[in-house]
Amino acid sequence: MPATENLSRRRRLLVLAICCMSLLIVSLDVTALNVALPSLQREMDASVSGLQWIIDVYTVVLASFLMLSGSTADRVGRRRVFQTGLVIFTTGSVLCALSPGLGWLVAFRAAQAVGGSMLNPVAMSIITNTFRDPKELARAIGAWGAVVGVSMALGPIVGGALVQLFSWRAIFWLNLPIGLSALLLTMRFVPESRAPHPRRPDLVGQLLVIVLLGSLTFGIIEGGKDGWGSPVLLICFALALLALLGLLLYEPRRRQPLLELRFFRSAPFSGAFVIAINAFACLGGFLFLNTLYLQDERGLSAFDAGLHLLPMAAVTLVCSPLSGYLVSRVGARLPLLVAGAAVTASGMLLTRLRVDSSLWLLFGAYVLFGIGVGLVNAPITNTAVTGMPRSQSGVAAAVASTGRQVGSALGVAVVGTVLSTGSRSAAWWVIAGCGALVLTLGALTTGAWARGTAQRATARMSEPSHAPPG
Repeated sequence: MPATENLSRRRRLLVLAICCMSLLIVSLDVTALNVALPSLQREMDASVSGLQWIIDVYTVVLASFLMLSGSTADRVGRRRVFQTGLVIFTTGSVLCALSPGLGWLVAFRAAQAVGGSMLNPVAMSIITNTFRDPKELARAIGAWGAVVGVSMALGPIVGGALVQLFSWRAIFWLNLPIGLSALLLTMRFVPESRAPHPRRPDLVGQLLVIVLLGSLTFGIIEGGKDGWGSPVLLICFALALLALLGLLLYEPRRRQPLLELRFFRSAPFSGAFVIAINAFACLGGFLFLNTLYLQDERGLSAFDAGLHLLPMAAVTLVCSPLSGYLVSRVGARLPLLVAGAAVTASGMLLTRLRVDSSLWLLFGAYVLFGIGVGLVNAPITNTAVTGMPRSQSGVAAAVASTGRQVGSALGVAVVGTVLSTGSRSAAWWVIAGCGALVLTLGALTTGAWARGTAQRATARMSEPSHAPPG
């Protein structure tokens, strides 16, 4: 098997295509499943919080294990971990399709997420180590981002068609042929690679991350039902705060921490992480709210609801590769600013949504949201991985992916909880506010000062850590 630096251009493109298949099944699964939520709600007699858990248990578990998967892949082999992830994700999908009840589905979604945590950040690490030229890497990341657009375009329509023709279970069966194909192609064409100085396992850090994300999400979904001052929510928030403090105190003392805090000395990297949280909170909340609005309030079928989302998905499909092109030519600032402005405007338009709202209002809001989602992904990924040493690419990509999943989980949790209080307009204002934060952070973390912090952070990352062995 040839080393990554000796691959031909055709072979590099094939590796990119295989890695994009992993992103496709993960993204398609989420977007298609959102369209099936009303069907799931009827069949399993699920509450709004039950629907939140179907989506959020996946993203919380995924976010909890992304950094562990990234560092493990750097240590034991990226192809090996990627293959393992494909097997677990595909098996979890089959179990989800066979679920006899809501509790089983939530449990199998968690198992599916363990496999998913081994796919996207590891695939990005494979891509980073396959494409050595910066401009070629930026184009590869643009293609990677375009797959998000493809999943956005196909997910609602495919999901709606499968639900209408068969049932929501067919969405999970769809992962079986794609997952098996990706596994066979990986075994045949993707070369193995490892970091020259991989990190040791950090079990304490991993446990603290799980407690932080799990308690935060559980508090919002379960505690939020009784109001934002409920004892359950306050206890969970306190537990999340203790876990965060534990990470901030413990991780710098390790020579090889799970969470490399030195990354965050770079303003562009920190900005990309927080932007990822806000942007994907918008996306998760948007899909959750729109699915319930289109099917429960407007009375559309699952397939028709998917068709209504097509303008957003089509624009995302166009803007995703455009974003990669812009990043490679003019940098991350322009696409981030346009993305933030577009998502903010979309959220503000949707605060006016009523049962009999004009389709033109929906069309305009969906197009604006598609522009924002399409433009935001490539600058996040590019900023996260290109400013860090290649030996740390798995961990850096995992941190960025963690931001996406944390944002998606929090978006569904917060807007679902706000919606359950009967305030749909307030839920859309949450999305508009997150868009405004994307715009603000995009402006603050892409200028000359921010670039200076990135250069200093990269230099420090090349220095040996003086922390005691851990």
